[in-house]
Amino acid sequence: MRAALLILAKDLRQRVRDRSVFLWGIVAPLGLAAIFSLILGGVTDTGSLDVSYAVADEDGGEQGAAFVDQVLRPLDAEGLFEIVEVPTAEAAEELAADGDVDASFVIPAGFSEAVEAGEDTSILVIGNVGSATFAQVARSIAGQYAGQINTIGAAVFTYFAVSGEDPDPERAAELIPAVLEIPEPLVLGESEASSKELSAPTFYSAAMAILFLFLTVQFGVLGLLEERQNQTLRRLLAAPISRRAIIAGKALTSFVIGIASMAVLVVGTTLLLGAEWGDSLGVAVLVVAGVVAAMGIMFVIAAFANTPEQAGNLQAIVAFVLAMLGGTFFPVAPAAWLGQLSLLTPHAWFLRGLGDVAAGSGPGDAFPAALYIALFGLVTGLLAQFRIGKVVRP
Repeated sequence: MRAALLILAKDLRQRVRDRSVFLWGIVAPLGLAAIFSLILGGVTDTGSLDVSYAVADEDGGEQGAAFVDQVLRPLDAEGLFEIVEVPTAEAAEELAADGDVDASFVIPAGFSEAVEAGEDTSILVIGNVGSATFAQVARSIAGQYAGQINTIGAAVFTYFAVSGEDPDPERAAELIPAVLEIPEPLVLGESEASSKELSAPTFYSAAMAILFLFLTVQFGVLGLLEERQNQTLRRLLAAPISRRAIIAGKALTSFVIGIASMAVLVVGTTLLLGAEWGDSLGVAVLVVAGVVAAMGIMFVIAAFANTPEQAGNLQAIVAFVLAMLGGTFFPVAPAAWLGQLSLLTPHAWFLRGLGDVAAGSGPGDAFPAALYIALFGLVTGLLAQFRIGKVVRP
């Protein structure tokens, strides 16, 4: 064990002087996490979209006021979008045409009277040509309100048809509160997800950290090939040191570098990018499992590569393929076939584990994902042991 620790100390001094470990282990993942968060944060974060609508109430009646006060303003208060009230339809249309708002609602004059009389009328939605999606959202909002009015009208009409009474505006007005009290047969409900959706800074911080972890651990295991290429492995083998101690020393180097780089990234992204990693102990479990998985892959590559350069190239290819398949650049829909395939990678389980930790109540929520990640590393590492001994030779 003492020999392995001496090899560890020697390798760490060498990597610190080389400084490349700082680039691959800290600077690159931290920089890319910041870039991805800034560029794509608005796409993935809930409530971060800058949406605004204009509304022109030319009706001034009860039904038009209800649409503004009971539909638009509550949504504005929740921060879903911003409402700009203008006096005329021309002003609303101009705002939408100039792109100052994403869409405009126009409530025409006589809207309330037409609704109360059961006549045809409509709310006009004017969308900006460059905001087709948000214009469609505005149309859905207006359509939902119109559908509710039509439902109330149909219920009142049905009452008069069934009861045989003659339609009477005053009686219809009395029936509307009763209609509104009827429970809806189908409503949208909410339920807590088993895994929490990570914010953009957290997602990309974790994604870049696990991506570059598979590149950072190479600085330890690849030392076996470098020692052999530089002829220094002969000296180690000539010394009273077992081959297992040499392999253990290189493995410890990879482990320490991987843990250190991940610890710096967790703290750095939390302070600089506002990432929310969750329970510290749960994150630590996932980090250790991730390091084990990265080491297992690196041992397999080192066992079959002939030179450090070849091993480095293979490690880069494997790391980026697993990262892309695991959804580290863009979230992968779990129900899609690619989402199912991504579960073969430790990257997907690492990100899922962070979501479980964020949604759960303690570090135990990290163990299911951490178990798969660790098994991935142990299986690949054990497979490499059948051949890694051939690398430790002059």
